Amino acid sequence: MIPSSLHPLRAEVIGQELALVWSDGQESFIALEKLRRACPCAACGGEPDVMGNIERPHVSYGPGSFELRGSRFIGGYAFQPTWNDGHDTGLYTFRQLRALAENATA
Repeated sequence: MIPSSLHPLRAEVIGQELALVWSDGQESFIALEKLRRACPCAACGGEPDVMGNIERPHVSYGPGSFELRGSRFIGGYAFQPTWNDGHDTGLYTFRQLRALAENATA
């Protein structure tokens, strides 16, 4: 279980991974490609229709899609990456980010 008070203190790109230092002292690493492919925005992950069904849209990736141009923390709840291809609408909650990190080998 991921505590709701858990938050990253720092995020930095090292090679092809996002390195995170968490408030509980843990360090974690997420492959940039994995992070991008898990983008939770509606354009990447889809959004529910009136019946609650989600159809994941086809997402194509090009040059720069897996290269991080920048990032920022949003309030006390989310991480927003900006990718070199211009995509920047994904907001990963800290809980989602930690879950991705804990499943880094999955």
